[in-house]
Amino acid sequence: MPEFTAKDVQALRQSTGAGMMDAKKALQENGGDAAAATTWLRENGLAKASTRDDRDNSQGTVAVSHVDNAAAIAELKCETDFVAKSDQFASLVTEIATIVAIEGEDAAAKKADAIDDMKVVLKEKIELGRVVRIEAQEGNVVDTYIHRQDGRGVLGVIVELAGGSAELAHDIAVHIAFTKPSYLSRDEVPETEVSAERVVLEGITRAEGKPEAAIEKIVEGRLTGWFKEQVLLEQSYVKDDKQTVAQLLGSASIARFAQVAIGA
Repeated sequence: MPEFTAKDVQALRQSTGAGMMDAKKALQENGGDAAAATTWLRENGLAKASTRDDRDNSQGTVAVSHVDNAAAIAELKCETDFVAKSDQFASLVTEIATIVAIEGEDAAAKKADAIDDMKVVLKEKIELGRVVRIEAQEGNVVDTYIHRQDGRGVLGVIVELAGGSAELAHDIAVHIAFTKPSYLSRDEVPETEVSAERVVLEGITRAEGKPEAAIEKIVEGRLTGWFKEQVLLEQSYVKDDKQTVAQLLGSASIARFAQVAIGA
């Protein structure tokens, strides 16, 4: 006498997306217990969430956490903004950011089961995205900024500052969220990128019919403008474009920064 019925098999199929035979076997292996059968399917890669690997999960939510002298950013990815904006989803990504800030980036793995359970419940391809942690060196300060859009975090920033205040670190984090620099200083930019951009700018300048004798100077001027877009220290400060970020810092310096944006 079976410990489950055809309706039980059907219900398990609907809740997990598993095939009929897989659902039946899961119930057989677990004495008809639907919850245990769901876990069995997930552990064996047979639940619906495991069939969504080809789905686009470019949506999601970013959360930041600041605990003592450490800060973290966590990204949780999903398929739709509807799920990304849900309280359940936001709560989980916040938990991940917090445990990472306290224990380190590897601690995010402790939330793997919670992520897998959410896949089954919300029926979407949900996975952990980027996780970043910065612990301030002795004497330094760290602060964060989260940019929200439509009720969810879409971009998180961490800044570690030497010789400055937490307030200044926060202001620079806000600036980074709006300008999205690729590098801290000019010497961090790979020479291959600089050379490639110089070639492009030279082509543009020549196409404009500029005098040959002036091309080199024009190209260098435009390259300087390109650096101002890519390099944080050379950018005009968003709240006061009469000064650069380097000038805003004064005697302080940026030890490092990190940024994570949804879909980037």
